[in-house]
Amino acid sequence: MSRQQGSQLQTDVTPVVVLRPFRDLFVRGLTAILALTTPVFAVLYWLTIPDGDWTIVLGAHVLVVIATIVGVYGFFSATIALRPDGVRERGFFGRTRLVRPVDVRSILLVRLYDGSTLDTLPQLFVTGHDGRVLLRMRGQFWSAEDMERVAEELDRPVTRAEDFMTMTQLRRASPELLYWFERLPRLR
Repeated sequence: MSRQQGSQLQTDVTPVVVLRPFRDLFVRGLTAILALTTPVFAVLYWLTIPDGDWTIVLGAHVLVVIATIVGVYGFFSATIALRPDGVRERGFFGRTRLVRPVDVRSILLVRLYDGSTLDTLPQLFVTGHDGRVLLRMRGQFWSAEDMERVAEELDRPVTRAEDFMTMTQLRRASPELLYWFERLPRLR
């Protein structure tokens, strides 16, 4: 079993397996938010309370807390469910998409270098008959075992890249697989 939690919900015919992103990402993200915002707001309150202008700081602080709550909800609601009718993805922003095996043209599994390190992370791309990406699983959020489970559930041959790739190599070879902002060359 991977570092993430998989659960099975019993249906009338067959169980539904629900895959979730790595839980330690939540802890790291929340720690980063607290580490960045707590000192800033503490100083702002300390500077503004004597003058009586602290209500603006409180308003900004409430907005940050609300954005954090929305982010926490988005993180905990993001799932990939392996169902009898296909793979149902519920994204971070709530978008739900069903990928049925008949809709899949190809499945590509590549290992990309993680930044400027020698570490690699897997990425799974499921494309439809029109060439569009139907499902993408990135190693930062999903385990390699979960990617294999999804590929197995879709029951299509998996193309595995022989060599590790950089993001630049993937951008040159298959830009259609990437998000729009990943297609843009980095400014140097």
